[in-house]
Amino acid sequence: MVHLGAGELALLGGAGFLAGGVNAVAGGGSLISFPALLGVGYPSVPANVTNNVALLPGYVGGTLAYRDELRGQGPRARRLAATSAVGWLAGAVLLNVSPPGVFEAIVPFLILLSCALLVAQPAASRAVERRGHQGRPGLVHASTLLAAVYGGYFGAGLGIMLLAALGAFLPDDLQRLNALKGLLSLVISAVAVVYFALFAPVVWAAAAVMAATSLAGGQLGVRAARRLSATALRWTVVVFGTAVAIVLLVT
Repeated sequence: MVHLGAGELALLGGAGFLAGGVNAVAGGGSLISFPALLGVGYPSVPANVTNNVALLPGYVGGTLAYRDELRGQGPRARRLAATSAVGWLAGAVLLNVSPPGVFEAIVPFLILLSCALLVAQPAASRAVERRGHQGRPGLVHASTLLAAVYGGYFGAGLGIMLLAALGAFLPDDLQRLNALKGLLSLVISAVAVVYFALFAPVVWAAAAVMAATSLAGGQLGVRAARRLSATALRWTVVVFGTAVAIVLLVT
C-alpha cells in the first residue's frame, strides 16, 4: 500500500499537469507521468494502467482547445478512431496476458523506443514524402493500428507514435494533424478507462489527482503548441525519457 502524503500528491499533480500539456503539444507526456507514479512507489503494471486512466481529461482539454483545427476532419477521424480502438484493445489484451516480470524487464527499452521515434519523426516524414507514399489509406491505417497496439501495451509515447504515423502518411498542416492525433488519443484513452476499470489494477486515488491537473495541462498545452519550438520540446522529452530509462535499467 502506497501512502500519498503532501509531497507525493504534489509530485503526481505536477506530473499530471505537465503530461497533459506535453501530450497536447506533441505527445510523450507519459514519459513524465509514468515515472512519477513509479517514483511514489507503485509497481510498473499498476503505474502503467493508472497512467492511462489519469491522462484522459488531458486529452479532453486538448481536443476542446483544438476544435477549430478539427473542423472538416470528421470522416477520416471516425475511420481512424475505429482503427485506433481495435489496435489499443489488442495491445491491452497482450499486456494482461504477459507475465509482470516480462513487462518490467522491457519498460526501459519501450521508453527508449519512444524517444528514438520522437527524434526520427521529421526525417521519416521527409523520406516518405519523397517516395510518394503520403495520403495512402492503407498505410495510414496500418501505421495507426501499430501505434495503437503499442499504446494498449505501454501508454508512454503513444502520442509520439500517432503523430509520427499521421505526419508521415497524411499530407496536411501540422497543427491539424496534431489536433487529429489528440482526438485519436482521446478515443484510445476512453477505451482504456473502460477496459482497465474492469480488468486491471487501477490506483484510483492517484488517478484522480493526476486527472484533475492533466485537464488544465491539456488546455494550456494547445496554446503553447502554437508558440513553442517543436525542436526544443522534442529534445527536452528525449533527454528526460532517456534519463528515466537509464535509471530503470540500473535499478
